[in-house]
Amino acid sequence: MQIHPMIEDTATLAAMCERLSKSNFIAVDTEFMRENTFWPDLCLIQIADEHEAAAVDPKAPGLDLKPLLDLMTENDDVLKVFHAGGQDIEIVYNLTGKTPFPLFDTQVAAMALGQGEQVGYSNLVDQWLGITLDKGARFTDWGRRPLDKRQIDYAIGDVTHLSKIFPMMLEKLHKTGRGAWLDQEMDRLGNPANYAQEPGEAWKRVKIASRKPEVLGRLRALAAWREHEARTKNLPRGRIVKDETLGDLALHPPRTQGELSKVRGLSTSWAGNDIGGRMMAALGNAGPLAAELMPPRDDRKPGLGKDGALVADLLKLLLKIRAKESNVAPRLLARTDDLDALAAGVREGLSILTGWRFDQFGRDALDLVEGRLAFAVVNGKLKMTRTEDVGPEAVVADVA
Repeated sequence: MQIHPMIEDTATLAAMCERLSKSNFIAVDTEFMRENTFWPDLCLIQIADEHEAAAVDPKAPGLDLKPLLDLMTENDDVLKVFHAGGQDIEIVYNLTGKTPFPLFDTQVAAMALGQGEQVGYSNLVDQWLGITLDKGARFTDWGRRPLDKRQIDYAIGDVTHLSKIFPMMLEKLHKTGRGAWLDQEMDRLGNPANYAQEPGEAWKRVKIASRKPEVLGRLRALAAWREHEARTKNLPRGRIVKDETLGDLALHPPRTQGELSKVRGLSTSWAGNDIGGRMMAALGNAGPLAAELMPPRDDRKPGLGKDGALVADLLKLLLKIRAKESNVAPRLLARTDDLDALAAGVREGLSILTGWRFDQFGRDALDLVEGRLAFAVVNGKLKMTRTEDVGPEAVVADVA
């Protein structure tokens, strides 16, 4: 494979993207810093196909990333391969308003191949290529220039290894017939809605021990205000106001701006400065949360009583058994929310009741909930059995 010098000008980048546009796939990775900013500070982009690889310096003066961004978001003929690519995809979305398409995530594929739910990149390389990665450059300050050869080599290695692993994974997925298992997960990963970060939705990330519409309405207004402040100043949300302080303000709103000097977690200067005034304005304009926006009483177990919770636990045990038998990560087969919903009586809109998930797990899960399947101890071993097949020697857990 040809490894190019770091790309620092638009013409060289455009020429490489033109060549890559004829490839079946490209491996993509990014290096970024976000400890001190709201928006990720993109420091390096690595790209490779089976024949060539390079690192691109987005901080190079005059470099226009458009050829590469167009390749990732406008060219549907080239598959974009990532590993645990959520944050990489977020960066592309922030720059373009679009997500790479089509895409493939090797961490998700590893789930279908029985290699764990969140296999790290170094473990993936070790498992597929037998290479132990040098982890010394992981904590590099990627924003500092110049980058030395060891740092650049480390970064490019992420995509050169990935470009070798992907075809091997693809072949195994074809042999096992599991390629279609990934379609839904890849669509979910590439859904632009996952990266939109609407200010009006920011309150849902803040934990608060209240369901009062007045409190949640204030929380929604405060979270949207903080989102605007953080974006405008390009600072992490917590640098503006921490979540726990935001929750306290929603629960116990100050009557005047002067009272902000007594709020734990805020600077006393907020009692008289502009940012404190803007926050008080957001509070003053807040109304009760609309009924249609109220969160369910329990997102995890809708409608579950004590018996339903026990059934959900049995479904989780069944999931472990079926996942082990199929050599697939349990989370790819079913999510906890689906198991809880099935136990609560939901039969529509569950991914485990359609497609390959139904064949691999959902059919048995439905039979277990509806009493046609049971856990049995037969000759001292735990087995799944149809209830009509249980003999007098078995001890059966009744879940009907």
